[in-house]
Amino acid sequence: MKTLLKFILLFILIVAVGAYFYSQRPEFGRTPTGKRLERIRQSPHYYKGRFWAINPIEKAVETSQFQATMRFLFGGTPERLAPEEPVLSRKTDLRKLDPRQDVVVWMGHSTFYMQLGGSRILIDPVFSGWASPLPFINKAFAGSNVYAAEDIPEIDLLVISHDHWDHLDYPTLMALKPKIKRIVMPLGVGEHFEYWGFDMDTVTEEDWNTAVKITEQLTVHILPAQHFTGRFLSQNQSEACAFAFITPQRRVFYSGDGGYAKEFKEFGNTFGGFDLAILENGQYNRDWPKIHMNPKETAQAGADLKAKTVLPCHGGKFALARHPWDEPFIRLTAESKDKPYKLLTPRIGEPVAIGTEAKATGHWWEEMK
Repeated sequence: MKTLLKFILLFILIVAVGAYFYSQRPEFGRTPTGKRLERIRQSPHYYKGRFWAINPIEKAVETSQFQATMRFLFGGTPERLAPEEPVLSRKTDLRKLDPRQDVVVWMGHSTFYMQLGGSRILIDPVFSGWASPLPFINKAFAGSNVYAAEDIPEIDLLVISHDHWDHLDYPTLMALKPKIKRIVMPLGVGEHFEYWGFDMDTVTEEDWNTAVKITEQLTVHILPAQHFTGRFLSQNQSEACAFAFITPQRRVFYSGDGGYAKEFKEFGNTFGGFDLAILENGQYNRDWPKIHMNPKETAQAGADLKAKTVLPCHGGKFALARHPWDEPFIRLTAESKDKPYKLLTPRIGEPVAIGTEAKATGHWWEEMK
């Protein structure tokens, strides 16, 4: 018995030591220190040693973390977490798009290429085949990962909503580094970029409710989000945010990740509505109802924002939650029938005009098993 106990303790020790050294790999990033930490501590949204969501929550998981983990690992595999055949896509040559055209291209999950006010913008790029520190966890659906760094033209502006693995992807960013002219992100995320050797003169890192003038035509507003952050054990040492992209002709909202909040209505009133709202719709789960939106909440958020068109994101590429892979699209389509906006559901890689001239897109998921 003593021998068995010693073996178990030794095994635990080896796993713990291995996990520690693995977590020192550069892709895990770095927790803020020094002057950045001093600045973070001055934020009204940072107290008790952490950042807080719009509506403060003590923990991201509604039930116990242990219960949620056990359900995730051993609760059985729900049906249809991933499609049986490759995701339908329509890869567009981004370099051939008219740079004067305001257009958005969904690249799967929450990655978007957008042209707005003459600027080329890339949002939360993830071109890796997985969304985790381990390549066998959260693998991308077959056919969903059609873009790579070499397909991306020079980028005037990279925006990062928060530091989770499915939004901040180290291999993708390192491959894109020579093409990026300027970066905007919420407070705390800059620590990762400094650690990864980015030119910090190109980085603008600001707190919620900050307007960042990019060009005479484009201003980006960093806005609050109902979410949490962290790439390993140290959580909520950086902010999560939403963005409003404003030009004289267009207004675009991007939610990033986060639960439903009354602030959507405030954003709609403040900015006078939006031509396009890109909204989280997927990866909802009973264990985290306050940090992700379900389709009914996404539809309400679109109406609150006074959006003319809504484009869902955070689905179609990774199975981070336990619902069928196409359920978010099906439910949001139903929830949007009586809403004042037009729902846009393009295929991955299919360009969509920004504004009322955006053409209706088909239900591509219905063509798949």
